[in-house]
Amino acid sequence: MDLDKTPAGSPAPERYEPGEGCLTTAVRIPVRIVVLVLVVPVRLVWDLLAAGARALHRSVFRPVGRGIGLACSWLFGTLLAPLGRALGVALVWLGKAVFVWPWVALWRHVLVPVAWYGFVVPVVWLYGSVLTPIGHGVGFVCSWLYETLVTPTGRVLGVALVWLGKAVFVWPWVALWRHVLVPVVRYGLVVPVVWLYQQLLTPLGRGTVRLVDTLLVTLLVTPLSRLHRTVLVPVCREIADAIGVAWRIAGHISRAVGRAVTWLARILIGRPVGWFYRAVCTPVGHVVRAYVWAPAKKAATEAGRATRSALRSAGETVRQARRDAWRALAGPPRSAEPVDAPVDGARTLGSTTTVPGAVPAPEISLRKQV
Repeated sequence: MDLDKTPAGSPAPERYEPGEGCLTTAVRIPVRIVVLVLVVPVRLVWDLLAAGARALHRSVFRPVGRGIGLACSWLFGTLLAPLGRALGVALVWLGKAVFVWPWVALWRHVLVPVAWYGFVVPVVWLYGSVLTPIGHGVGFVCSWLYETLVTPTGRVLGVALVWLGKAVFVWPWVALWRHVLVPVVRYGLVVPVVWLYQQLLTPLGRGTVRLVDTLLVTLLVTPLSRLHRTVLVPVCREIADAIGVAWRIAGHISRAVGRAVTWLARILIGRPVGWFYRAVCTPVGHVVRAYVWAPAKKAATEAGRATRSALRSAGETVRQARRDAWRALAGPPRSAEPVDAPVDGARTLGSTTTVPGAVPAPEISLRKQV
């Protein structure tokens, strides 16, 4: 078997670029042989499990699921839905009776009247009749005192306090910040630090960065890149292509094994069972149907007809005996006597038509008049 060839209808692997070296040629064939040996049992087991799962789903799970779905639907529609609705209505009514209606009645008939007539009405009367006049008087007196005494004195006192506060808490600290702290911090700390950063730390940091970049590229990145490009990429690509080719070849092998097993099952089981059904079961069934089932069915039909006829005769005899006994106890039935229709009635029962000029007769049924 040529492992480089791909089966018909399968995508071919990508062409390899020339000049990759002898590693690809040396690795390809052993890797594909090892992968094929490992993948074929896995593919056979996978196809067997897939076929069994499809058959199990088609013959067991789907009918059982449909039956369970129909049973659950019937159970829900017939029992659970009406029971749930009734239970919901009962729970809603019980919840309202326990948690809503008593508190609504308490709020409406107890708390609202007590709060309105016991608190709101007295407070409104007290505010409108007592507090409002007192507040107006107090406001007028306070306004007159503020305009007459407090305003001029407060202005003079405010200017003095502002000048004293600036002289004690503002001007000394402003002078200290402006003439002492700012020059000391600027020329004693900021200027030396800036010079040190620009003249010493910046060139030193740039040189360190360049040195580290050079060392990383030379000692780490270049060997890893070459290793990845010349070793890892070809090996991984060959392994991936080998797995794909082996999986497709294993599929063909699995299908061939499945056809062989099917042929053997047909030869060893299907044909003997078919011959036994045609040569033994069918004649035996015909004989049983012609000489056992048909006579038994005919005899059962005749027995059923005779039984139904006997039952009908017995029922008619019982009904006739019951009628004779009733005549003997109650006598023959009385014949109906003719009754004359009333002449002076304005309208009859069952009719709403009135006769002009006729006197209405009492609306009494003919049975009661007789």
